[in-house]
Amino acid sequence: MKKDIIAIASDHGGFLRKEMLKRYVESLGFIVHDLGATIYNGKDDYPQYAFAVAEEVSSKRNVRGILICGSGQGVCIAANRVKGVRAALAWNIASAQAGRNDDDVNILCLGERLISAKQSKDIVKVWLETPFSKEARFKRRIKKIDERR
Repeated sequence: MKKDIIAIASDHGGFLRKEMLKRYVESLGFIVHDLGATIYNGKDDYPQYAFAVAEEVSSKRNVRGILICGSGQGVCIAANRVKGVRAALAWNIASAQAGRNDDDVNILCLGERLISAKQSKDIVKVWLETPFSKEARFKRRIKKIDERR
């Protein structure tokens, strides 16, 4: 069975959380592609990391992504500029579960400054385990979004 790949990246605002989540996601049995930052740089900018993950997710099958910055908002906005990406900010388990179930979110965005490490792990686990429901109404809505791009 082919394992799913999780592309992960962050700027300085999410660097420590990314490093922790990499190991956690691997412990859940996923292959992790770390697309940066590889060292802490307090002056780096999130768009390059968001675009790197978004481009990997949009160009390959069986790849989802996780992006982290201080609030999660910046990486989410940037990732959603890439065709085929449905990135969403999650702040609790319910938001992560709804994003996967209803909207087939393929990139999870987190804010290191807004949620604890434990909350991050709980959110990531639920997001990784929740399948897209494939209900007709949800497929219809996603199709409308995709047609707009």
